[in-house]
Amino acid sequence: MVKKRQILVIGHNTNGCTPEHEKVAYDVGVNVAKSDSVLITGGLGGVMTAAARGAKDAGGLTVGIIPQADASEANEYCDIVIPTGMGLTRDFLNALTADGVIIVGGGSGTLSETCAAYMNKKPMVAVRNLNGPIEKYIDGFIDQRENVKIIGVDDAQEAVKKILELITA
Repeated sequence: MVKKRQILVIGHNTNGCTPEHEKVAYDVGVNVAKSDSVLITGGLGGVMTAAARGAKDAGGLTVGIIPQADASEANEYCDIVIPTGMGLTRDFLNALTADGVIIVGGGSGTLSETCAAYMNKKPMVAVRNLNGPIEKYIDGFIDQRENVKIIGVDDAQEAVKKILELITA
C-alpha cells in the first residue's frame, strides 16, 4: 500500500480569521480531499476549521494535532485527533507530520509553524494577499540559509496543485 500524502494547512485561528480566509481555507480543504491526500491542521478554529470542513464535505480524511491534552478541544471536522498536551510546541509536530504545507493568512502562530517547516525543508506555498506576517517571505526565503522557497499562489486550487508538484518533485 502506498502512503497517502499529508498536507498541512495553517493560518489564522478564530481571532483574526476573516470570511475571505475561511473561504480560501475551505476551498483548499476541498481540493486536498479531491487529490486523495490527508488534510492535517492544528485542529482548532478559523482556517483550521474551514479547511477541515471543506475536506470533510469533499469526502476526505482530516487530522487535527491540537496543543491541548483533551481531544474534545478539537473542531468537529477532525476525523482523527491527536491531543498533544504540548501547547504551542506542537507546531513542530505539525510541520514534521506534513509532506507539504499550505499557508492561508495567519499570525504569529502560523509564522512559528512556517519556521518549523522551513527548518525541516518542507515544501510550502502561501496564498497571496491575505495580510499575514508571511506575506513578506512569499516567493522568497525566511533567512540566509535558503532552506526552502515559499512559493506564492493566487487561489486555493493553485495552492493544492503547486504543493502536490513540490511534494512529488
